[in-house]
Amino acid sequence: MTLALIISSHVAASRVGGSAQALALVPFKVDAMVVPTVLYGRHPGWGPPGGAAVPVEAIDGMLDGIEANGYFAQVDLLITGYFASAPQVRAAARAIDAVRAAPREAGARKAFVIVDPTLGDHGKGLYVPLDVAEAVTADLVPRADLVACNTWELQRLTGAETRSPAQALSAARLLDKPALISSVVRESEVGVIYADRREAWLAAHPRTADAPQGTGDLLTALYGAAVLDSLAPAYALPRAVGGVAETVSAAQMWKAPELPLVAMAQRLKAISPHVRMERLK
Repeated sequence: MTLALIISSHVAASRVGGSAQALALVPFKVDAMVVPTVLYGRHPGWGPPGGAAVPVEAIDGMLDGIEANGYFAQVDLLITGYFASAPQVRAAARAIDAVRAAPREAGARKAFVIVDPTLGDHGKGLYVPLDVAEAVTADLVPRADLVACNTWELQRLTGAETRSPAQALSAARLLDKPALISSVVRESEVGVIYADRREAWLAAHPRTADAPQGTGDLLTALYGAAVLDSLAPAYALPRAVGGVAETVSAAQMWKAPELPLVAMAQRLKAISPHVRMERLK
């Protein structure tokens, strides 16, 4: 059994956050354990979301229960996303350390940790409290095997400009660890850059207006699934970006206000003909 631990938001009526990522992992036969940081009725972009943040004591208790059943030693993929408080961030950092320290069977793969520093975006700025942003930067980003962020978040993390693919690539390498950078804009295209010390790729497709919320969460989950399938970045990136592009296209065609993750389950695995790959420096 392939197992993921997701520490992020649960949003009942919107396909965003950890609950959406768990759905996206199903077609790849990945079982997901979701530890929610907030329990919302809808994405805040629709208005007051309803619900509330989850107390850190409850998060610690859920993680303790998962660990007590021996599942930390079986986690293949760990994703962190949205946090409502700095203590929640520190709880996630402790969980990452505990998952990595858990004894594994000989030959078992190590857990792959993806940190999505869900901090803000262009036109919105910072949409988490400042102490949350500081805790994510200090406690989670250094623990990541892959940092998955948008260009605004990358600029905040590095202090470097990210307005073009070349700038985004230079900034990504300042992180000194593999990075997946979304919302990279060039002319009529939008794309995602994968970069590490040895290679860098851009997967781009035509820009579309009014995409539903949750594309970054979906991208992170799909790239994580590709890692679990042992795909090299040159193959993992177009598959993940293609799954997002096809899902957004379907949402627009069907006039769906949310990402149709269940309806598009089989398309999440396919490379989209609309995605163009480019090798960067």
